[in-house]
Amino acid sequence: MAFKGLKPIIYGGREVWPLIEGGKGVSATNSMSSGAWAAAGGIGTVSAVNADSTDADGNVIPQIYDAATRGERHQQLIQYGIDGGTEQVRKAFEMSDGKGAININVLWEMGGAQQILEGILENTKGMVTGVTCGAGMPYKLAEIAAAYNVHYLPIISSARAFRALWKRSYHKVPDLMAAVVYEDPWLAGGHNGLSNAEDPRQPEDPYPRVKALRETMRKEGVSEDTAIVMAGGVWFLREWENWIDNPELGKIAFQFGTRPLLTEESPIPQGWKDMLRTVEPGQVLLHKFSPTGFYSSAVKNPFLYDLMHRSERQIPFTKKGECDESVQLSEEGKGRSFWVKPEDRKRANAWMAEGHTEALKTPAGTIVFVTPDSRDTIRKDQQDCMGCLSHCGFSAWKDHDDFTTGKLADPRSFCIQKTLQDIAHGGDTDDNLAFAGHSAYRFKQDPFYSNNFTPSVKQLVDRILTGD
Repeated sequence: MAFKGLKPIIYGGREVWPLIEGGKGVSATNSMSSGAWAAAGGIGTVSAVNADSTDADGNVIPQIYDAATRGERHQQLIQYGIDGGTEQVRKAFEMSDGKGAININVLWEMGGAQQILEGILENTKGMVTGVTCGAGMPYKLAEIAAAYNVHYLPIISSARAFRALWKRSYHKVPDLMAAVVYEDPWLAGGHNGLSNAEDPRQPEDPYPRVKALRETMRKEGVSEDTAIVMAGGVWFLREWENWIDNPELGKIAFQFGTRPLLTEESPIPQGWKDMLRTVEPGQVLLHKFSPTGFYSSAVKNPFLYDLMHRSERQIPFTKKGECDESVQLSEEGKGRSFWVKPEDRKRANAWMAEGHTEALKTPAGTIVFVTPDSRDTIRKDQQDCMGCLSHCGFSAWKDHDDFTTGKLADPRSFCIQKTLQDIAHGGDTDDNLAFAGHSAYRFKQDPFYSNNFTPSVKQLVDRILTGD
């Protein structure tokens, strides 16, 4: 029996529960998790962000980027993305056994997003019900959905963003827009759509924002059959009881991103699952270190603290003669090129005495201080760039035109492809970015997970349907 008021919806011509598995790349939602979620009667989501391919024995095929240039490595990445996404969708569809529905999720700001999405849809006709897409303003999503006759579910974080997308593109293909995903930028894990007008330190109640979204949709003539999917911070349905059958909000569905990480079918390594059980309230940080330029949320760990401390070891600099009060950072080596305030030179000397001897320029007219080993890692990662983003602040890569943003590569960021691939395939959770929603601390508090219990996806969906 389902939680009070929760009813199945018709999606893709099939009755499904309005429970969506949040897509998480790299390889944190794949055929195993999404196929099981669909088989349980919900909407499973294959992440099409650099999805894994496997060999005949089921072993993951490493994604090796051995081409000479960034442009050539970018083409390798696109092919890996198409091949892996195709395989994962086919397996998920087979595993779903005719139940639920299979969506795929792409980030519009990932490198080669349109080519990868179209390649997967071309290879999996009749298997994909819909495409969820965020991380940017995916104007072309409706056009792509129409070309392949699949639904589309744009991910937005404000009524304003939806209105812009609708006015420019989505009004031309209204019938295929199955839902609009409201991703709470203060609560959801991974990248989010926090705007410059919003304060990352001042979370806003999602209810008024979703109400405003529905009002905008109604004003623009969007069908009442188009659901709004609440994503971010959703754990117990009983906490959202006043959202269900609420005329102000209209048809509502719920997306779960963090809870499905801790299931039997979840593809993330055991070490990552074990770490999630230890997260405390406040341990997930909303930060802006991502090379995408977007805010994102991840668990505070040594990897994230290193980025935080790196940015703290930062001072502005000028060239000789540009500022009367400036002094030379050092009389020898690279430091001769940097002129800084006397008080900043004192700070820099203290950092260098601690071993952070290497000064690296940033595009903000500052320098950060790192160890020689850290400098070497940063430079190698920048040189090895394979173009996983449409625009990368860390390497200054751009996936079109002249393949450069024209800006200085930013050492305050990191190679996101490298770390997400590593943590997804067994790398140490302390040494990598660990995306998570801000409710991850509830794994430790929820009695459902006591005694190290790990549910199957079916057990989790059944539990969610009770309200817990």
